[in-house]
Amino acid sequence: MYPKTPVRFYDTTLRDGEQTVGVVLSPQQKVDIAHQLDALGVSRIEAGFPRVSAEDAQAIQMMQKAGIKGELWGFSRAVKADIEELVRLNLRYSVIEAPVSEIKLKAYGMGREEVLKRIRDAISTAAAAGTTVAFFPVDSTRADLDFLKTVYQTALDAGAKEVVLVDTIGACGPEAVEYLTRQVVEWVGSDVPVHFHGHNDFGLATACALAAVRGGATWIQGTINGMGERAGNADISEIALALHCLYDVPVELNLEKAREVSKAVSEAAGYSLDAWRPLVGQNLFMRESGAVASQFHIPEAIEPYSSEIVRAERRIVLGKKSGLDSIDLKCRELGITLSAEHRTAVLVAVKQSAVRQAASGKPGLVSDEQFRRIVTETRSG
Repeated sequence: MYPKTPVRFYDTTLRDGEQTVGVVLSPQQKVDIAHQLDALGVSRIEAGFPRVSAEDAQAIQMMQKAGIKGELWGFSRAVKADIEELVRLNLRYSVIEAPVSEIKLKAYGMGREEVLKRIRDAISTAAAAGTTVAFFPVDSTRADLDFLKTVYQTALDAGAKEVVLVDTIGACGPEAVEYLTRQVVEWVGSDVPVHFHGHNDFGLATACALAAVRGGATWIQGTINGMGERAGNADISEIALALHCLYDVPVELNLEKAREVSKAVSEAAGYSLDAWRPLVGQNLFMRESGAVASQFHIPEAIEPYSSEIVRAERRIVLGKKSGLDSIDLKCRELGITLSAEHRTAVLVAVKQSAVRQAASGKPGLVSDEQFRRIVTETRSG
């Protein structure tokens, strides 16, 4: 069962998202993106990892002066120097991480008792300084369950107010995420907010986030466009769309801004998105197929959700796969009157032009200007 209470979003584009290979965001770009996240309605913005990046510290200070509405959160390891940097910057909220799976502990050369001590010391220090802590156990989906329970309880006893279930390498399926989330909610109690932080290595980040909500998570962590290292993070807008449209779960995110924010972030980071990408792809409400164009007058027949939800434009485009209905719709759009005797000839010319363009390495679509020329040439011929 899905809840009817709002799901909120914690965005980590400026920290985990910037870990995308080759992406570097300047402090000013981070401030600009933070304003975009505000417009999207993101409740919490992870502003950076200041202890390991002077640029992140500068960006945080700039954001603090920029009137950002969302809560600004820091990111810290369970290390005293990291906490001190949060305090210096007057960051009132922060995630604090520590490795908890056996393979991660081995990789860091730590034992269980050592990591528990680090968790106690770091969180108690942060809490004493007035910092609200969400404890972030790295690789928690691969941890021993009994030890994971001990870890969460240790963090709460030390002063953490919230906890995160972390699928660090995206290797957990939706069924397991739902089960683990229910376990965590049971362990920490209903008064402690539970987050889910997932990665997309098996293409399941959205499905796992939905499963976490079924299991009782009230916060979803992720990024814009799902950007991040390896296969990326969970995409918060995509998750919000699915919760809203498929399960009628209220979400605190303005989906009308999703495509605009997606474009701004991808341009700032210097990457392009697949045209068929869910929610933000340029092809989603663009119709070339004649069979689909014949249903254009009833959008719900060809759309899984309304273009108005994400403020996208419905468009007919012309190419190899167009039909006579496509020609009629394009003529209506451009205010062109075409006689019945010319319709078929125009369609043939459109298809031929698209094929020639594709063969020469260009997009196989006929522009409005080309279409007007084809109509003129057909009439005169």
